[in-house]
Amino acid sequence: MTGRDRLVALGQWIGLGSLVGVICGAASALFLWLLERATAFREGHEAIVYALPIAGLAIGWLYERYGGSVRSGSNLIVDTIHDDGPELPLRMAPMVMIGTVLTHVFGGSAGREGTAVQMGASLTDWVSHRLRVGKNVRRQLLAAGVAGGFGSVFGTPVAGAVFGLEFVVLGRIEYDALVPALVASVVGDLTTRALGIVHTHYPAATNVPLTPLLLLKWLIFAAAVAVVTTVFIELTHFIRKRGEIHIPRLPLRMFLGGLVVVGLWKLVGTSDYLGLGMPTIVRAFEDPALPPYAFALKLAFTAITLGAGFLGGEVTPLFFVGATLGSVLARLLGIPLALGAGVGLAAVFAASANTPLALSIMAIELLGAPVFPHVAIVCVVAYVLTGHRSIYPAQRLWTGKGGGSRFRDVALRDLTAAPAAKTERPPT
Repeated sequence: MTGRDRLVALGQWIGLGSLVGVICGAASALFLWLLERATAFREGHEAIVYALPIAGLAIGWLYERYGGSVRSGSNLIVDTIHDDGPELPLRMAPMVMIGTVLTHVFGGSAGREGTAVQMGASLTDWVSHRLRVGKNVRRQLLAAGVAGGFGSVFGTPVAGAVFGLEFVVLGRIEYDALVPALVASVVGDLTTRALGIVHTHYPAATNVPLTPLLLLKWLIFAAAVAVVTTVFIELTHFIRKRGEIHIPRLPLRMFLGGLVVVGLWKLVGTSDYLGLGMPTIVRAFEDPALPPYAFALKLAFTAITLGAGFLGGEVTPLFFVGATLGSVLARLLGIPLALGAGVGLAAVFAASANTPLALSIMAIELLGAPVFPHVAIVCVVAYVLTGHRSIYPAQRLWTGKGGGSRFRDVALRDLTAAPAAKTERPPT
């Protein structure tokens, strides 16, 4: 490729990436604006939480009747990127946005990343098909849509770009989509901010030098993160799978899940574990009196909400779980509270989504450079210890985490049933 060809290719990617970024940023801005008002309304009218089962019945009926493949959520995006599947339904964007906002209005414990990623990918794929781009360009633009959605909804453009390249395949980074993903994420973030969205400010991490003793503490910390991550993934998948077997109708599953969440809400006697839980996340950085069981309660609320079929992402609830777990571990291990909460915030999601690089970068963007290298160590170790499981079962496995076998794009959901022929030993 000549220098002129490279300039033309770069110009094409800047143009397409910018278009994707504006679309993703505008969609995220609208979504975050609605989400803020939904949360404010619920907090001002807490009795509405009693209607969560009825909301589940209505959302479930809507998705059962009109959702189709949209019900697969982020896993549909992963499958489409890998298999060059049919065009993502454009209705995914409004349906997931409305469903997530309703989930938050009525008190479901869910996040926002999944919604932003699905909106970004579906809108981007609609544009790709209107422009009649080729297979490879479409694939790269889908990664850019994921990056644009993630980066704009959290205000972390570099982490968004890396997330779009990292979350699809374990053991391989999709570098061919690097430029459009970075452009889309940066432009998406700029668009969201230009539309008046202000992201949550987290306390800065403490500047602490890495020592052999602190390294040992981080290894213990990472092991605890891996255990909690494993519990969350397995519990969420268990609730979803058993529900599908014993209660085939989605509306009824969501109705019953809503009943359980309402029962837990009354049992614990606080609304701290409903919705996003942002106040508690920030509190984890500053309050040594934070209840040590807070992470477990949020884990339970979220696993039930998402396992029952309610809409929303996992990231912010896992930030809650990670920050509150990190607060507990920091107190036990003698680590500065803000540093422990910040590392935990990033590491739980890094292990859950198999994205240690993206979340290490995200921690730096949110908390400042002093969090590095602590967060990178814990994210990587927790990622390895969590094994071949994920909140995204459609993720493909390229290289085993423990080394050894290489896999030929085996989906994690199929790994246990994959025949031996799907793996091969790496060359020696």
